[in-house]
Amino acid sequence: MYEQNLIQAGLSGDQAKIYEILLTNGPSPASTVKQKSDLSRPMVYKVLGQLQALSLVEKKEEKGAVATFCTIHPLKLQEMVEQKKRAAEGAAQALEGVIAELTSQYNLAVGKPGVRFYEGFAGIVRVLEDSLSAKKEIYSYADLESIDAYIPEINKEYVKKRERRGIKKKGIVLDTPFARQFLKGYYPGITETRLIKTETPPFETVMQIYDNKISYITLSDTNIIGVIIEDRRIYAMHKHLFDYLWERAETPASEIKSLENET
Repeated sequence: MYEQNLIQAGLSGDQAKIYEILLTNGPSPASTVKQKSDLSRPMVYKVLGQLQALSLVEKKEEKGAVATFCTIHPLKLQEMVEQKKRAAEGAAQALEGVIAELTSQYNLAVGKPGVRFYEGFAGIVRVLEDSLSAKKEIYSYADLESIDAYIPEINKEYVKKRERRGIKKKGIVLDTPFARQFLKGYYPGITETRLIKTETPPFETVMQIYDNKISYITLSDTNIIGVIIEDRRIYAMHKHLFDYLWERAETPASEIKSLENET
């Protein structure tokens, strides 16, 4: 009657079978449990021991009488499930802390690009958080107007974390009045930005280059996604292109103030 539910709760098939026998028949000796199940005597004792270890069954022994086994209150099952849930959550958090490094090691070993895809604002946070593990300087192209319009608070928190960890960044952005104002005094200790003059419309994207990875986030009313690509060749190509454009950018962020005075 309850066997499948007990299995879904985390018991093995044999554990669920014996637990239900004790639940429906009350305190019983191992011999009775064996008769009502198709398990061997050694297996019955083994499973009873497992259920005792899970605090779902207790053994009662009285002098001169055969030992009996009975179930403990079914609420113990709920406690067991909750404990497993907490353990699983802890395991997930522990894995999340090293999954990026494990992926890097795997990709290095097999020479295969790794691609991760995320959606929504939670996905954007995941992509940005990944770059906080950067061991060297981050290189970035950014649409500042889209950042300000869609993720201002996420960006503020991200930059604060980057500042605490001392992770430096070089950024290239479009030279607009908005960008000049946005970058005025923008975390100069960890961020160096240059501007390029172009008629290109806002591209609603942020791209970051770091640690053999390329990450993208798109910011618009209809499309909020994040992608991380890990491949040393793709990284090298974008890094060289960034360096080329960086050297030719017309307006370093350090000159913004003087430009504002001129205008």
